[in-house]
Amino acid sequence: MSKLEQLIKELCPDGVEYKTLGEVFNILAGGDVPKKFLSDVKTEEFNIPILSNGIDEKSLYGWTNVGKVVKPSLTISARGTIGWTSFREEPFFPIVRLLVLTPKIELNLKFAYYFMKMIENDYKVPTTGIPQLTKPMINNIEIPLPPLPIQEEIVRILDTFTELTAELTMRKQQYEYYRETLFNFENSSIKFVPMGDETIGKFTRGSGLQKKDFTNNGVGCIHYGQIYTYYGTYTIKTKTFVSEEFAKKSRIARHGDLIIATTSENDEDVCKAVAWLGNEGIAISGDACFYTHKLNPKYVAYFFQTEQFQKQKRLFITGTKVRRVNVSALEKILIPLPPLEEQERIVDILDRFDTLVNDIKTGLPAEIEARQKQYEYYRDKLLTFKKLEREV
Repeated sequence: MSKLEQLIKELCPDGVEYKTLGEVFNILAGGDVPKKFLSDVKTEEFNIPILSNGIDEKSLYGWTNVGKVVKPSLTISARGTIGWTSFREEPFFPIVRLLVLTPKIELNLKFAYYFMKMIENDYKVPTTGIPQLTKPMINNIEIPLPPLPIQEEIVRILDTFTELTAELTMRKQQYEYYRETLFNFENSSIKFVPMGDETIGKFTRGSGLQKKDFTNNGVGCIHYGQIYTYYGTYTIKTKTFVSEEFAKKSRIARHGDLIIATTSENDEDVCKAVAWLGNEGIAISGDACFYTHKLNPKYVAYFFQTEQFQKQKRLFITGTKVRRVNVSALEKILIPLPPLEEQERIVDILDRFDTLVNDIKTGLPAEIEARQKQYEYYRDKLLTFKKLEREV
């Protein structure tokens, strides 16, 4: 029998009391902070961060003596990404789009946080008008309140899961830092050349390939959406195919070309790229392009993942709902050109990390996803209790 099972057997064998959020918490809606109480510089007087929708507005600080929340609290985003819960131990100013829950009774606030995370996608929010979460909508939601030793043991177990996931995420960040270092040639004699320079490469737009054109076999093809949902840094085979007849009308990428998604719904995915290392030619869809060049294909693919590339890319993104970077913009992006031997050395190092960190089946993303599913499974079991009926 586990420690938790023993505690439940000893302290609440007949069930656990449930109370409404309104009984357990003071629920406060965030509001506007007058400009005279705000500063864009943190000082001794203006040192309380502004919190909006669960995200610190790092450029704004509030006056210490005005409306700060001192007690450790939970916050729930009430507009935008509705239901997102955060745990706050430090004072902050809650502004609009935020609900703040401060305990009325003795409880382990981290226990309540884990419970609120479990239900944050279940709020019943009106679909008409501006979707928002209000105090009356959550006031009567019930939360289990096992004895404090049980709350503390559940928090200890769930903290172990979250710490492990955080460690895995940190490993990925370490890899990204190392990749940035390998591509840092600022204090060297290495030249930076526009990617459209005819001496090193040429961009070609894809053609009108749609999902309805896919076949079970034939000529390989890459659709732009697959670049940020399916492929990694490089590939030797395609997920989908088109008929040979269709391929004759398509623009064809060859071995070593970099396939680039030029359209996405978000800034992160636009210009995601995959190096094509298969031996045959493949058809490329519209809203994508391919880069034919004289460089190491993986070197170029890894360069597209660096912050050095991303920083330049952001300057050329256009559109509102649909985000785009056109070929003429890509041609202007500067790429460092070390000798091929150095490109190969960089690729060799990053290849060793790539499977570990980025492979969606065996790397860190898969491990993080597995840990997250394991955490959610145990969280839901740990936070589900037999309800102790109140005496009338």
